[in-house]
Amino acid sequence: MSATNAAADLILYNGRVETLDPSRPAAEAVACTRGRIAAVGADDRIRSLAGPATEQIDMKKRLLLPGFTDAHIHFYEWAVNRHGLNLADLPSLQALAEIVGKASSRAPAGKWILGQGWNETDWEAPQMPTRDVLDEAAPDHPVLLWRCDLHLAAANSKALAAAGIGPETADPPEGCIERDRHGRPTGILRELAINRVRQAIPRPSSEEVGAAFLSGASALHRLGITGIHDIRLMNDRDGETALQAFSELHRRGRLPLRCWVTLPAHRMSDAIDRGLRTGMGDDRLRVGHVKFFYDGGVGARTAWMTEPYLDGGIGMPMMPAEELAEAVQTAEAAGLSVMIHAVGDRANRDLVELFSDLSQRREKPLAIPHRIEHMQVVRPEDAAKLADLDIAVSVTPPNMILDINLIDAVMGERGRWAYAFRRLIDTGSPVMFSSDCPVCDPNPMAGIHAAVTRQRIDGTPAGGWYPEQRVSVDEAVRAYTQTPARVHGLGNEFGSISEGKRADLVVLEEDIYTAVPARIADVKVDLTVFDGKVVFRRQETE
Repeated sequence: MSATNAAADLILYNGRVETLDPSRPAAEAVACTRGRIAAVGADDRIRSLAGPATEQIDMKKRLLLPGFTDAHIHFYEWAVNRHGLNLADLPSLQALAEIVGKASSRAPAGKWILGQGWNETDWEAPQMPTRDVLDEAAPDHPVLLWRCDLHLAAANSKALAAAGIGPETADPPEGCIERDRHGRPTGILRELAINRVRQAIPRPSSEEVGAAFLSGASALHRLGITGIHDIRLMNDRDGETALQAFSELHRRGRLPLRCWVTLPAHRMSDAIDRGLRTGMGDDRLRVGHVKFFYDGGVGARTAWMTEPYLDGGIGMPMMPAEELAEAVQTAEAAGLSVMIHAVGDRANRDLVELFSDLSQRREKPLAIPHRIEHMQVVRPEDAAKLADLDIAVSVTPPNMILDINLIDAVMGERGRWAYAFRRLIDTGSPVMFSSDCPVCDPNPMAGIHAAVTRQRIDGTPAGGWYPEQRVSVDEAVRAYTQTPARVHGLGNEFGSISEGKRADLVVLEEDIYTAVPARIADVKVDLTVFDGKVVFRRQETE
């Protein structure tokens, strides 16, 4: 689109524009017309494109970046449940029980109490919230509380009863119902055992889901997020509901995000029968990858390791490697790319070998590469092999902050292989950043701060946790913008501030490229533009 065809709808001027476009790395101003970037350059030239109806915004020397993409967010689960109990950053089990008790006192008898985010490894005394603790706090309500990593949850007696879980209930093939020495379930559920309780929770109506999506999108705009990769959970019953909600909003012209919507692995045959292909869709809504799980999480001790955890066990695979390889080949043949959850070093080693074998037998590259999700613990020799593979990696810097104490406690010196962002980027493989929300806050500033400093917000640990794995601010910004677009064949549409691309932009109150790194997490978004329209202004909401 030429800037001379029509007057600009929106002009942002007097800023420091970090374009991420090598042909014009920096500029002062941007003009947007009909949802696209019409021109980028100096103030005088860009402001000359204004007409009588053009909105002109003085950025007052603030930093302008492309809109952020969260490459791994459980948007459906977060949006629908975001008004449940927030159990992050609690100091103790007692504090959790008090929050549940207060919720119980306000809720009608029998109403489910749901919450997420507790992390016992950061408590004064690391104790699990068992059914007995939750029964005392909420005797008249079913309660289900997810640990921060979503691989473990705690349920009380009413929730277990609603799910039909008792002493005689067998463990599901890919999960565990923890029991005391008498065989009585303790309320602690790992992996797919959680789904037994989830299935007993009343499902929201389509109207409630749609309203939750719009509210959630508005909250993401406040953080500068204009694109998401919505990721399915294991054996997800809500995948179809989520896709229908995205599709209905899009049909009505009300979808306010660029959405890459993934498909659950157990529904892959249905997707193939329906003719779905990865990348199908338009600039607002596209069919994403098929999501597989190869192992679990460190917090639940279900991440699959080559050596035992310091407190015992090596985790577990969620499916045989041979079965996974066959499923990936089936997906490829049908035009579907896959993303595979892998946390432990054994799981990641197996995936590197699997993708290496497939790449040697593949006649031509995939249009959209497969992905490894998390790649949380990976040995250097396995990471090095990524250089020869046509795959992408999605990692979660803010999750590192949650896991510092946990990994130190259960992995010891092997923790140096965890969250190795520098090592992964240095392989040359495309590395995307994400929040794994609701595991972590979706704020990209928190993710950039974590990746750049490898410290908590309070500056601990001093000098950073394995500081040799730090990345630069520019690398972190690109992992939230340019890389997700390029990996998914959308580099000509998004990811940089370039003429002709979609006008998704974010103005920050402070220049994170020059700010003291410790301040990055506190930097606020002042303005978010989606498809050439201002969708968030901070001064209007504070």
